[in-house]
Order: sequence, then C-alpha cells, then structure tokens
Amino acid sequence: MSRTSGDGSRLETLTRLALEVGAGRLAEEARALLARVRDGLFYVACVGQFKRGKSSLINALLGDAILPAGVAPVTTVITVVRHGPDRSARVRFAAGDWQDIPLDDLALYVTEEQNPENAKAATAVEVFLPSELLATGMCLVDTPGIGSVFAGNTEATRAFVPHVDAALVVLGADPPISADELSLVEEISRQCRDLLFVMNKADKLADADRQEAADFTRRVLAERAGKPQVPLFEVSALERQNGPGPARDWPALVRALEALARQSGSELVQAAEERGLALLAGRLGHHLDEDLGALLRPLDESERRVESLRAFVAEAERSLGDLGYLFTAEQERLGRIFFERMEAFLTGAKPEARRELSGALRAVPGLRGPALRRRAIDQAEEISTRRLDAWLAEAQPAAEALYVEATTRFVDLANSFLERLVASGEPAVAGLPRTVSPEAGFRVRSRLHYVSLTPLTTRTPLGAMVDLLRSREQQLRVLEREIGEYLETLLFANANRIANDFDDRVLESRRRFQFEIQSYLTEMAATAEQALARARERRAQGSLAVQGEIDRIRALKDRLAALGPEGKGGD
Repeated sequence: MSRTSGDGSRLETLTRLALEVGAGRLAEEARALLARVRDGLFYVACVGQFKRGKSSLINALLGDAILPAGVAPVTTVITVVRHGPDRSARVRFAAGDWQDIPLDDLALYVTEEQNPENAKAATAVEVFLPSELLATGMCLVDTPGIGSVFAGNTEATRAFVPHVDAALVVLGADPPISADELSLVEEISRQCRDLLFVMNKADKLADADRQEAADFTRRVLAERAGKPQVPLFEVSALERQNGPGPARDWPALVRALEALARQSGSELVQAAEERGLALLAGRLGHHLDEDLGALLRPLDESERRVESLRAFVAEAERSLGDLGYLFTAEQERLGRIFFERMEAFLTGAKPEARRELSGALRAVPGLRGPALRRRAIDQAEEISTRRLDAWLAEAQPAAEALYVEATTRFVDLANSFLERLVASGEPAVAGLPRTVSPEAGFRVRSRLHYVSLTPLTTRTPLGAMVDLLRSREQQLRVLEREIGEYLETLLFANANRIANDFDDRVLESRRRFQFEIQSYLTEMAATAEQALARARERRAQGSLAVQGEIDRIRALKDRLAALGPEGKGGD
C-alpha cells in the first residue's frame, strides 16, 4: 500500500478556511485528519462489550504485551497503536500538544483504575511499535468497552465511530453478542464495508457450548444486522500470549488482517478522507450560513429568529417531556410483561434446582461436616448461575423484541414532532433529521452482574459443632432444606436483577434520546446567537464593514463549495 494514498490538498484548504472563519476546533480536527491521510494511516478499531479481551487481542496480534489488560474494565481512553521505529508512547490532553510519556506509564492514562472515567482529560493516546503488521499503515485502535458501568467509556467509543475505517468486532461466548454490540455493529456498518468478527476466549468453554454460542452469533448477525454467513474467527488471545496451544482460527485471522492492509488499505485511507471532508465541510458550511444570514437580515429579524429558536428549544423540552410520560407508561407495561416471564421461570426453576442440588450432594460419598456444607453452598451458587445464564440467553432476545416494539412506538411519536418542526417553515430547523431510527435514537447499556448472598449461609460455632454431631443423612436433610432455601433466594434475587436491568436500560435509553434532540436544538440556537453577536459588531463599524464581511463570507463559501464531494469543483 502506498503511504501517500491521498495528497490531502482539499483538507489543507478546508483547514485554512476554518482558520479564516475562526472555527479553531474544526481546523484542528481537519489538520489531524490531514496528517493521517498524508501518512497513509487507516484505523482498524477493536470494538465490543467490556471484558471481551480487546486489549489482550491486540497484544497477541502484535506479539507484545504493550497495552494494559486485567480483570476489571480496563481501557478508558481511545488508544491508537501505529508503526514506529521504536517502542514509545505519547498523550494529548484537552488543552495542549502531544507529550511523550514512558511506555511503562501508559496505564496512568488509559486505564479505568488509574484514570477513572478519564479524570485526567486525555483526548488521545498513541503507541508506536516496530511491528510488521502495522508497517503498511494499518493502526489498531483499542477502544473502551461498551455497556460497562462507566457510561463515559461507552460514549467515548461511540464518539470515535466516525473515524473508524474498518472494525475488528470482538465478541464472546459467555454471553454471546449483546444488544449494545449489535447496535454498534449496525452503526459502524453504515460507513465501513470491512468488519471482521472475532469470538475471543474460545478456550473458556466446552466445544459444544462454544459451537452453540457461535451459531447464535451468526444467526443474530444475519437476522438483525443483515450480515449472513459472516466469517467468525474463534480464537484465544490468552493462549497465543502464553505460548504454544491450539491454533484455532488464529492463522486465518492474521491472514485476514494482512489481506485487509495489502488489498484495501489505500481505499480505506481515501474513504476516510472523503468521509471526514464531507463531515467537516458540512459543519463549516453551517457556520458560514449562520454568519451570512445574520448580516443580510435586519437585526430585529435576526433577534426574532433567535427568540424563535429559543421557543423551539422550549417546545422541544415540553414535547419530549410529554413523550417521556407516554414512554414511562410503555416501560411499565414492558416491565410487567418481563416480570411475569420471570415469575414463570422461577416457578419451574426453583423445584428443579433444589432437586439438582440434592442429587449433586448425594453423589459425593463420605463427605460430611463443614466440608459438606461448603460443597452445598458452592453447588447452590453454581446451579443458580448456570440456570440464570440459560434463562438470560433465552430471555434476552425476547427482551430485545419488547424493547424494539416499544421504541418503534416512541420513535413514531418523536418523528411526528420533528416533522411538525420542519414543516413550520423556519429555516433554522431545516437541518433537523425528518426521521429518527431506534438505533440512532436509543442506545442501551447493561449494568447486570449477579450478587452472591454468602453471608446468609454463615454458621455460628455452635452450628458448626452440631453439623459434626449429626449423621451424614441427617446433615444432608438439613442442607437440602437450608441451602435449598438459599438457592431459591439466589435465583429470586438475581432473576430480579435481570428484570430490573432490562427496565433500567429502557429508561436510560429514552433519556439519552431526549438529551440528543435537546442538545441538537440548543446548539443550533447557540450558533445563531453567536452569529447575531458578530453581526452586531460589524454593523456598529458601519455599512462598509458589513458589506466587506458579506463579501468575505461569500468568497469563503465559494471556496468551500469548490472542494466538492469529489474535489472537482462545486456548484
């Protein structure tokens, strides 16, 4: 692949235009894109739910444990691993240039433990590595896991989506592909053709369970994401890092990445340039339109327009609030349905689980006293987790179907509101989307984890003594009663957590949708207010200053239009 896939001349022009307009942040974004286009770099983002082993997978692909990995959710900042002559790293903060850092200090900036929810405000981290896999311009991007308890991590990953050129979607078998991951796949698919799907941690499950998870994932990708017969690479990054082990699909995964770099790298760089140019030019065009409109209109008209926009924002808040009440009622209906299904699950699971516990205890000959009680507790927790996982795998698609049904109704109402705004004829709202899809409007994240209620099984010293005095048969009957009750409590408590998690995801997704629409309108009003302030300043300087600024903005618009979607001139 050529390292100069695009000359970046249009991005360079866009950068100069943004600086002339005074859009410094936009100019900085254009300059950063220009640098990577000229270096021939394309981003292959490693994405997926938290704790899928994304960092470990990148380390294994590069043959170097360069990225921090651990048991808790680790990555908190987007980290780009690119080719370089030496192993090194650098970080950039919200205000300031790149700063070189020791590679050993990487965890201080990119991990949740040492930089919780990115409290240090790192905006980017780059790691350089003399890797043959990266030598042709491919950059592997480690992203924060979606769906963790740290909401900012999910948002950081979604905010990076416009920069993604290809994706390495890291899935798992326990659980299989989640609603969050499916939504992200659909989002990335809108702009990226090249997606590779990896089922990591393939060493953690028996062959039959792994095959079942793989079949489920393929079926969901085909039915929900429109990706039939996708290649799904079953690998274990841990096995690759620890030394010789089953090859699984590892060689095929490496070949696929090498082929991507060799055959598609240049096209991906060009696509990144076109995509970035279109987004940045659109934002700059809106900025210029606001400034020009404020100069051409009488001040009192611009003032009325700003007031109108403020009124639209207030209308949006009221209307979306009304939608919120309607959706709350819908959420309560869904909650009742799901809790009814939970009760049906518990009705059958409790007696079956107790019979399984009894059989497991009686299958261990000779064990008695505290050791038998400990075995009973462990068996209860294992049985509870296994049955809950099985129910969750069955209930999750049903929960998603209920969610889609509810969001479809809610989105229909939201779209009616948007259509009324656009149909009002107010030019300022002409840029609003006429329709909002559930995928774009609702983003679901899960905070589910099972609780252990071990303190309920605590024994007093006297109780432990009594256990020793009982015969094995007597103790078995006591344990079947006491630990059986504990097992039922575990099932009940964690089944409720599953149901509540579903309820929480619906509620939070609705709130996020409302916030996105309100933020869009608020930003639009703020842009108009700023343009009005600049127009007042020019008018205070006289008619010649106003005309000079109008001519300048029109010339800038012509230069922006000349960039064109294909770089061959505008209108």
